[in-house]
Amino acid sequence: MSIKTNTDLRKLFIYQVYIRNHTKEGTFKAFIKDLDRIKTLGVDVVYLLQIHPIGQKNKKGDLGCPYSISDYGNVNPEYGTLDDFKELINNVHEKGMKLMIDVVYNHTSYDSVLLEEHPEFFYKKDGAFANRVGEWWDVTDLDYTKSHQLWEILIDYLVYWTKLGVDGFRWDVASLLPLDFLKEARKKVMDINPESIFLSESVHGEFLREFRNEGFEGLSESEVYQVFDMAYDYDTHPTFLGYLKGENNLQTYVDEVLKQESVYPKNYVKMRNLENHDFGRFAKLVDSDVSKIDNWTAFVFFNKGCTMIYAGQEKSDTNLPSLFDIDKVNWDGYDISKLISKMAKIVKTDITVNGVYGLKVINDSVIVGTYKLKDETLYGIFNMNHFQGELDVDLEKGSYQNLLDDTEIIVKDSKLKLTKSPLLFWVKK
Repeated sequence: MSIKTNTDLRKLFIYQVYIRNHTKEGTFKAFIKDLDRIKTLGVDVVYLLQIHPIGQKNKKGDLGCPYSISDYGNVNPEYGTLDDFKELINNVHEKGMKLMIDVVYNHTSYDSVLLEEHPEFFYKKDGAFANRVGEWWDVTDLDYTKSHQLWEILIDYLVYWTKLGVDGFRWDVASLLPLDFLKEARKKVMDINPESIFLSESVHGEFLREFRNEGFEGLSESEVYQVFDMAYDYDTHPTFLGYLKGENNLQTYVDEVLKQESVYPKNYVKMRNLENHDFGRFAKLVDSDVSKIDNWTAFVFFNKGCTMIYAGQEKSDTNLPSLFDIDKVNWDGYDISKLISKMAKIVKTDITVNGVYGLKVINDSVIVGTYKLKDETLYGIFNMNHFQGELDVDLEKGSYQNLLDDTEIIVKDSKLKLTKSPLLFWVKK
């Protein structure tokens, strides 16, 4: 069973921002000044990493981890006031974009308002407040079995932010939350804003297995689609990294992508990304190789689903900003903004939503992707590892136009000369 997700969400382009490190000032007001540039990229949804006050007890780093929340009902004063946040929402909306924020309902800080007012809501181990994931030692977990009042309080916060103008929520470690609670939360939010977006940060399969083996409940990737409009692409991530590190071939990764077509609901939407605040910067993973940056960036937009980039990725930043300290984005790297804006426009077409999707791998270096709908086919050819020479293609002799740079693509004797840059073109019968 899945919700009736609008598959047009596959057209969405999400821009992830960490307010603290995005601008020199690190405030809501300073970020507003960057919205025009962000809009020109083709962004549909601005997604802000956690905006609430950060707990100071048992904190990590100088300023604490943003996912150790002390108050779900307020904004981090480091970023500005609630009025500043409202102004940001209004500016995002005026530019035709939506605004999404984080929901972190698995745990709170050890000095949270909720822990102070309702210690009975929290998980304990050996009589002391604790968490179920050892490395998250700066937070203590909520226990959803203790009282339905906890559910009501948390849902009331969602309702509050929705009424304030927030258009959607990215749910931190959603797999660790009870399915019935998530269903109730969705209903209450959708009663207010039926267009609200629910994005699940469902966890890696290995993490889920270990979590369940410890005796805890956890939701599989398939289960989260009973509540969420879209989910992270963590099921393919190990083989994606494996290819970049030389641990598996490209076909292994593509097989994992194609497997999603059979294991998830027909209307599934995956959120595709090369990096986020937890991953390493992609440019660093590929040693700032321009060809790999261009081809993988184009492919992640082309791949079936919506797309997210992490602020700074458009300038090929190699430094993953610390979550726990002031560590500003570097805006001086290789600029792929034009490529991003072109890809964002190309994938906002019906063929990428409703077309029959296909992928194949050639010489462990090239991905050939297709979307077919009626008498049209959208081709994407992505050279992931500097393959040189001609590529065998099932295309008639002729000339095609690369949608990314308007150059001519010549097919002769069912062969196409490959370049180091990605190729996208239409074929019409």
